[in-house]
Amino acid sequence: MSRWQSMRRHLVGFTLNGRQVQGEAEPRMLLSDFLRQQIGATGTHVGCEHGVCGACTIIVDGMLTRACLTLAMQADGCDLRTVEGIAPSADRLGVLQTAFRRHHALQCGFCTAGILMSLDHFLQHNPSPDESKIRGLLSGHLCRCTGYSPIIRAALEAAAELAEIQMHEKADA
Repeated sequence: MSRWQSMRRHLVGFTLNGRQVQGEAEPRMLLSDFLRQQIGATGTHVGCEHGVCGACTIIVDGMLTRACLTLAMQADGCDLRTVEGIAPSADRLGVLQTAFRRHHALQCGFCTAGILMSLDHFLQHNPSPDESKIRGLLSGHLCRCTGYSPIIRAALEAAAELAEIQMHEKADA
């Protein structure tokens, strides 16, 4: 196979935040680039392109994934969730996003999408985290603006609010 043949584009389709999307990708196109360039989901940021900074963190089939380390073709047929899918509706922020806003847990905002994705996933699986667990999770993300303290406060507040919501839902059931 010649180099020219190996660069042909292939159709890639998946569910993104509850809706079916598709586009064309070369075999070595990164999922982060595919999301941004082909699909227009620009909330996923590309920082280091080595999986170290965490800015490109998304959820693929329920697993936290670094989109800069994943090929677009690997996502074919998968269920993806990006930061655009965290809010319950286009005109309302989610609990975690609201806590970030209230605690000024973002400054430049570059790392925020990946951190929100990791925390959202983490809080779904760890409804009562302590500060050390949140710090452990955040060790996989680089944030140069906030010093992490506002992020931790926001995450703890969001966890408490989510636990209260869950308690009320169980009581109403």
